[in-house]
Order: sequence, then C-alpha cells, then structure tokens
Amino acid sequence: MVVPQAKIELHHSLAGSPAMPTVVLSHALGASMEMWDPQLAPLTEIRQVLRYDQRGHGGSPVPPGPYTIEALGRDLLALLDRLHLDRVSLCGLSLGGMVGMWLAANAPDRIDRLVLCCTAARMMRPEEFATRAETVRRQRMVAVADAVIGRWFTPDFATTHPQTVASIRATLLATPAEGYAGACEALAAMDLR
Repeated sequence: MVVPQAKIELHHSLAGSPAMPTVVLSHALGASMEMWDPQLAPLTEIRQVLRYDQRGHGGSPVPPGPYTIEALGRDLLALLDRLHLDRVSLCGLSLGGMVGMWLAANAPDRIDRLVLCCTAARMMRPEEFATRAETVRRQRMVAVADAVIGRWFTPDFATTHPQTVASIRATLLATPAEGYAGACEALAAMDLR
C-alpha cells in the first residue's frame, strides 16, 4: 500500500553568514536539531549552518506514519527551496545520512558535498525497525529508550559524561511516539542501493 506523504513545514534554524557556503546538519532517529548544538559555534565561523527537525521529531509536525525516506528527502528539498538554498553540503547522522543519500541520488545538483556518519543504504534487519515501530506505538518511547542509549554510548562514556547522556535521553523520550514509529517504518522499507 502506498500512503501519500503530507507536505509539512519543518522546524529549522539557519545560523551564520549567508555569504558563506551552507552546510545542512541532519539528525538521527529519535534526536532533534539540538544534537548539533556543540558543532554550531565552530561551524558558523566558516559556513552558514542549517539545522532542522525531521518530520515527527523535535519541533516539526507529526503526521501519521508510515513515513518514507523519499518523503523525508522531499521535506528537506522543500525547506531548501523555501530558504532559497540552491546547493548545499550535508552532514547526516544515521537517519540523517539516509536522507542525504536519497538527496544525492535524486537531486544531485543540490548537493555539493556529503558527509555520511553511522548510516547505511539498507538496514540489515529491517524487521527489527518494524517491530520497534509497533512497540513504540503501544508502549511509548520509554520502551526503547534504554536500548537506544545503550547502542549510542559506551558504558565508560555514560559514566564520564552523565549530563550529555541524560540530555540525549531526554530528547529521545520527548520524541513523539508516532514520529519515531513512522521513521522506523521508513527505515524498514528503505533500500537506497
């Protein structure tokens, strides 16, 4: 079944001089544009920086799922158009990298450089993301928070940086269950090979 994807206006922040080249920072599943806060000050010295919240995350609208990587990519293209940004570099983490890959394949004239971090063109076990979507819809984000944090941070890092881990956990728990589940379904269906 093909579900039409709603057009939405993404929550975003544009910082730095418009005279400089633009870099887009695209966040991971269950995160928000605030995950890039530590990088903002040094990057705005050399780039205009666009951070945004994927649909269903942070301050962006939460349409019902399932979502698709194409819809997430088209959301970003619409934002770039609205901001009159013709060509950008993109740094994407996990889900954000998948959106970057879709953009590079489907709108290559819009991408100058692409930095892909901890991402894949296809999930090795897509059924796990379908199951995670069901779990989150039934039991909310608290049902997956500990497992996600355990994958993202080593025990040593969690011990030595408890405030960082607590902040990321709070963002994860604040992610709307439907937004997280919709994005999980996008990951389960994605194949960018």
